Amino acid sequence: MTAPPDVATDDAAVIEQSRHEPDRFAVIYDRYFPEIYRYVAARLGRDVADDIAAETFCAAFRKRDRFDPARGAVRPWLYGMATNLVGRHRRDERRRYAALARMAPEWRADGHESRVAARVAAEGVRPQLAGALAELSEGDRDVLLLVAIGGLRYEEVAQALEIPPGTVGSRMNRARRKVREALGGTDPTHAEEHFHG
Repeated sequence: MTAPPDVATDDAAVIEQSRHEPDRFAVIYDRYFPEIYRYVAARLGRDVADDIAAETFCAAFRKRDRFDPARGAVRPWLYGMATNLVGRHRRDERRRYAALARMAPEWRADGHESRVAARVAAEGVRPQLAGALAELSEGDRDVLLLVAIGGLRYEEVAQALEIPPGTVGSRMNRARRKVREALGGTDPTHAEEHFHG
């Protein structure tokens, strides 16, 4: 899901133009809000996704003067900001995955619990996967979910998290191994539907 080079070049031009014409930034918002929202919703739930996705774009707008296209494209830059904002909710994210891990897929109840169970089913999060995600270190989880949900390449993940590409590979291998074990040998890189729903 990497942006074609012409879109990446256009994104950089739009950011540059928005420095003098702030309304131009709406192009970036319109182009990337839906996927940033999906990424945040998959990590923290839809209840907070609107706010955090909007906060991501507010931060990007404030920092647009510091965007350097020589360091990478706009899309991973936005994912990096979103991941940092998700990081403020690490405890909530871990609790969410732990709660999802405890739910049986066929479990239903009345009231709020049934809405939560329905949302879990709709999001396609399997209890084993949720449990494995809850147990991953923060860095490993960020890398895995940027690849699985965001569709970022390793180089883009390195840019988004401001870490060396080799660290991305190490974290991804470790995360894959742990998730594969939790899923009974299923390779999570071939089971991205578990992350998306």
